[in-house]
Amino acid sequence: MKIAFAGFGEVNTPIEVIERKCKSACESLMVEGAEVYPFYPIRDDYEETYVNNAVEYFSKVDFDVMVLCVAGWIPTHAILKVADKFRHKPMVLWGLCGWYEDGRLVTTADQAGTSACRKTLKDLGYTFKYVYDIVKMPSKVDEVLSFCKAAAVANNIRKVKIGQLGYRDMQLYGTQFDGIAVKRTFGVEIECFEMLEVVQRAEKLSQAEIEKVVNRIKAWKFVKTPNEDAVLNAAKYYLAIKQIVDERDYKAVSLKDVDGFKKLLGFPPAPIFTLLAEDGIITIPENDAMGNVTQVLVNMLTGQIGAYLEFYEYFTDGVLAGVPDYVPSEVVDGETTILPAAFGELSQGLLNVSKVKTGALTMCRLFIDDGKFGMHLVYGEGETPESWEECGWDKPAPQLPSLKVKLSNVEDFTQNVMGQHYIISYGNNLKLIKEVCQILGINVI
Repeated sequence: MKIAFAGFGEVNTPIEVIERKCKSACESLMVEGAEVYPFYPIRDDYEETYVNNAVEYFSKVDFDVMVLCVAGWIPTHAILKVADKFRHKPMVLWGLCGWYEDGRLVTTADQAGTSACRKTLKDLGYTFKYVYDIVKMPSKVDEVLSFCKAAAVANNIRKVKIGQLGYRDMQLYGTQFDGIAVKRTFGVEIECFEMLEVVQRAEKLSQAEIEKVVNRIKAWKFVKTPNEDAVLNAAKYYLAIKQIVDERDYKAVSLKDVDGFKKLLGFPPAPIFTLLAEDGIITIPENDAMGNVTQVLVNMLTGQIGAYLEFYEYFTDGVLAGVPDYVPSEVVDGETTILPAAFGELSQGLLNVSKVKTGALTMCRLFIDDGKFGMHLVYGEGETPESWEECGWDKPAPQLPSLKVKLSNVEDFTQNVMGQHYIISYGNNLKLIKEVCQILGINVI
């Protein structure tokens, strides 16, 4: 987070009081991972010396978000003469508060300043959050930092590139993307590469490179001995894709799964995804571009890898969410567990059947509705599901990695469901995701 801190207070308020309050507020923002660029006090002198000096200072620094910290009454024009030079940036309007001295409340009329300014910022179309402290209550610095973090993500996601091997697996509609719309809203570049390139690279790998990855694979827990060809193919194709990811600096990647690897190469790519995820690369199958972008947002906001789950059954109190291929090791409860198995007419693959961590979680997915981006968002509790199987697997059929996600209103969720893939993160991340959506102009359901 790169935070510009602008601290305001009126000329008739003792300057040492404004300085003290601004200093304390500014220092509270100096948490790990934050760079704070402070300028205070900014006063409403007739010569506008303070305002002009502040604008000159902030014009020389690179920041994600500006905090307009009101430490006392200040006419709105003084705030705007600083803020309007940077109105393209997200902002926090943060009002501090008074204190008690000898049994009496002492106030610098902070909320007189913020209440005079809030609607003006709204009317002018600023992207901002309004936060105010309350006497004798803990400071709301966490709310300020939450918005600052979202603002940093909204800025930094513009540098992200995503790689897609192929396009529109299974001719699905919900996984497609409009490159211009994605670029305009998020700044993300989605690049496509071909399976032929992966095959060509795989053929040029050295035996030493392949053997090193084979040893990584053999360190997993196998339910039964795998086919050696399956292990070798996993190693070769993983290395080829990893080369492309590293060379092109992809933060996330998706592969053409069913109509690509499975149909053309006869190889289910679950172990490729498992290996890439172990490297911290964000992954999702089936050319799910919007799933990839959702994962990147979740990853940048929470630090989590943003695993995907899809829905198998709905219940009155929740949904059965699982995956027919792999889960990242980050969300595995215990060891990464692999079952060599075949599904339908496919050859044997290395199916990841690891158990998934339980606990409170947030599920979300980006979507496009009438040309505009939206985010479907829900909070639930992930529990170990009952024994179940997907029809079609080798007998005895495996229990796929899954959770029963308990929801407070299943009907509301299902009537708004936006696709089969949803991205999970552990904990309650509703506020963070809502804030980055506000900054990016994305409607939240």
